[in-house]
Amino acid sequence: MKVKIQTMLGDIVVRLYDETPIHRDNFVKLVKEGYYDGTLFHRVIKDFMIQGGDPDSKGAPAGKMLGVGGPDYTLEAEIKDGLYHKRGALAAARQGDEVNPERRSSGSQFYIVWGQVYNEGQLRQYSKQLRMQQVQAAFNQLAAQHRDEIMQMRRERNRTGLQELQDKLVAEAEAMVTAEGLTDEQRKVYSTIGGTPHLDGQYTVFGEVEDGLDVVEMIQNSATGRGDRPVDDIEMRISVVE
Repeated sequence: MKVKIQTMLGDIVVRLYDETPIHRDNFVKLVKEGYYDGTLFHRVIKDFMIQGGDPDSKGAPAGKMLGVGGPDYTLEAEIKDGLYHKRGALAAARQGDEVNPERRSSGSQFYIVWGQVYNEGQLRQYSKQLRMQQVQAAFNQLAAQHRDEIMQMRRERNRTGLQELQDKLVAEAEAMVTAEGLTDEQRKVYSTIGGTPHLDGQYTVFGEVEDGLDVVEMIQNSATGRGDRPVDDIEMRISVVE
């Protein structure tokens, strides 16, 4: 399934992944409804990404802060191994972990990755960071399973028991994460094509640009003002490519 994003700077053709059917089907549904037509790329950060899909951006006056609009639902995360933030990746925006620990996606807002090309030293650091994030996620999952036990120890002020349980769960989390951060494929892509490796495992990637990457480059180079909104509005229309 492919969609075409039409802008005044040119067209972007995106292929949606079958591996993320919830996001694919929702995006196609909104496209067919005309949901995105007249919306803006409302948040643009050079060497990072371009973001759109906020319905409140339709006809928004200059200077209006955007980025919180969307339908009255969110989507279950579909964060999959092998789908990562290479240049041209299409991913779903979302609220932060502090209010959204399940990493559910916005019902409509999306971003297209631009990013940077990284050297080996930078990739080693990102690989280490990614593994730490994976271990933390595994630890949080285990802690949730022991919630009642943890709460009882806290009520009893059993610090020794809490520390022993924490050490046990950390060891179990470390054992659960066998991967060494970035894969060889990711290292190759991020050192040649580029992208944003620090977002891997954090957001759902559900497609990639097949044509029009030069248009993405032009948009990410746009002059921006308050809230990273382009000074000159970049409006879009999206259609399904038959």
